[in-house]
Amino acid sequence: MKVIHARSPGVPSEQRTATFTGSVWGDPVMQSTDNVTIGNVFFSPGGRTHWHSHELGQVLHVLAGQGWVCKDGEAPQVIRGGDVVWIAPHERHWHGAAAGSYMLHMAISLGKTAWETAVLDHEYPKG
Repeated sequence: MKVIHARSPGVPSEQRTATFTGSVWGDPVMQSTDNVTIGNVFFSPGGRTHWHSHELGQVLHVLAGQGWVCKDGEAPQVIRGGDVVWIAPHERHWHGAAAGSYMLHMAISLGKTAWETAVLDHEYPKG
């Protein structure tokens, strides 16, 4: 058993740039342990991930705000505070804040993350 208190002590929030579009901040909660990484991610309005997938899947727990999640080949779906999203292993997807709202979610990532290309403006909903 391991108790994790609120966030990793002594680790500052970090601005995410290489695999995100817009202003996005990450706050590590639990560094990778047994192929599980947990972090809070704050997206400013319109901020989003690039396309990516997770070796063993991912759980998103939306803590506040409103945003979008999209599986490759499907229409984006609205997500709001309190929602939980299960993303299956190797499922290509992206997620981020709506244009008019911030979004904060806790991301529980399982296994390695395979980052891909940016989500283009015409792929991202304006509403």
